[in-house]
Amino acid sequence: MDTLQHFYINGQWTKPSAGCAQHSIINPATEETVGTLPMAEASDIDAAIAAADAAFPAWSETPLETRLGYLEKVLGLYQEKLPEMAQAISQEMGAPIGLATNLQAPVGMMHIANTLEVARDFAFEEQHGSSVIRHEPAGVCSLITPWNWPMNQVMCKLAPALAVGCTVVLKPSEFAALSANVLAQIIDEAGLPAGVVNIVYGDGAKVGPLLSSDPRIDVVSLTGSTRAGISVSQEAATTIKRVSLELGGKSANILLPGCDLEAAVTHGVRAMMNNTGQSCNAPSRMLVPADKLAEAETIATNACKAIAVGDTSDEATVMGPIANGRQYQRVLSLIETGIKEGAKLVCGGTEKPAGLEKGYFVLPTVFSEANNDMTIAREEIFGPVLTMIPYKDVDEAVAIANDTIYGLSGYVFGDPDQARAVANRLRTGNVHLNGAGPDFTAAFGGYKQSGVGREWGRFGFDEFLEIKSVFQPA
Repeated sequence: MDTLQHFYINGQWTKPSAGCAQHSIINPATEETVGTLPMAEASDIDAAIAAADAAFPAWSETPLETRLGYLEKVLGLYQEKLPEMAQAISQEMGAPIGLATNLQAPVGMMHIANTLEVARDFAFEEQHGSSVIRHEPAGVCSLITPWNWPMNQVMCKLAPALAVGCTVVLKPSEFAALSANVLAQIIDEAGLPAGVVNIVYGDGAKVGPLLSSDPRIDVVSLTGSTRAGISVSQEAATTIKRVSLELGGKSANILLPGCDLEAAVTHGVRAMMNNTGQSCNAPSRMLVPADKLAEAETIATNACKAIAVGDTSDEATVMGPIANGRQYQRVLSLIETGIKEGAKLVCGGTEKPAGLEKGYFVLPTVFSEANNDMTIAREEIFGPVLTMIPYKDVDEAVAIANDTIYGLSGYVFGDPDQARAVANRLRTGNVHLNGAGPDFTAAFGGYKQSGVGREWGRFGFDEFLEIKSVFQPA
């Protein structure tokens, strides 16, 4: 049976409704079709929600250790299928196989393991004065996830939702269906009760409103564009439900005066170009002391030249293609806009890398002498494009960093005490100091139009829990 041609609903591989449109999965490195999948109609979404709704009462009352036992089975099967998961991610969204194997695929396992650890220490019931405070599963959850970090985005939602006792309808991106299909096979083999996890594919603009507005849905958790977040919020408002949003970003990377410029610029370029710039928390605006801008341009150019772009099956490749044709055209258009608006093109541009005539490849691109009013400094490009902006003093750098509709992430490089002081002034959900990587036990989420709510660790549990106060005689 071709499981990719089926939805996973109520514990069974389910044929889609008659007349479902088919979506072609294109390998962005070759532009070749590597599969097709059905796009759900309203009846398919209804069946998935109905299954999750019916399964919720029993699953929510299942003992915690039993629920965690199922998650342990999922983790074990995931480990067995790790090479298959990595290959799927590489094929569907163009991650180089090294990145897919070492980070893209394993990060899903990290979230499961983290969830298991948090759940065993979580106070689902606690005494507060004379009352008992209970943290109870919120209900049926719709999880809507993107293509750029497929298993990271799925598992930081799915694992805590299941651990606390919620049932789910997962709608992964149609551009990341190969990895979602591997996950569906894992869920099926793990033997979770029917209806606890349901997986459907579909066009977000069409099925997103159905997954947001249905009165049987209690929580909507979306990772996606700010435009999608607005749509979900509006649709969910009619039935007053909880909405968790992880949206776009335009993160500033402040290089403080006196910092090790070689190290700071090189790290900033590599962090920006990681995953071909397709990360919502990418450090896409590099703020550089004005008197160091020319030197920073030279360092950035050398750093870009050292990035191996090309064959995604080659372990030596660092940067792959843009994940799909639509996004590829958007990235090229914004590079052209940067040139037209007068930013200095330091390296890269719209030309394809040498020898790569097929595939949605873009050269690592750096603009300089930009200002914060330019389109390339305002809009999330979601590609390997770095914008360097000069500043005259630290106060101006902080003002530039905060002058954005987004507030997901930030980066500061320099003296540790000064960097920490600057981090405290940034209006953003997380800040990386001196090259620090992410901490999956900390909170992840944004200010302003970068979202609502937090994910990861124990903070991710809160999105899927309701709080009940049981008042007792003193």
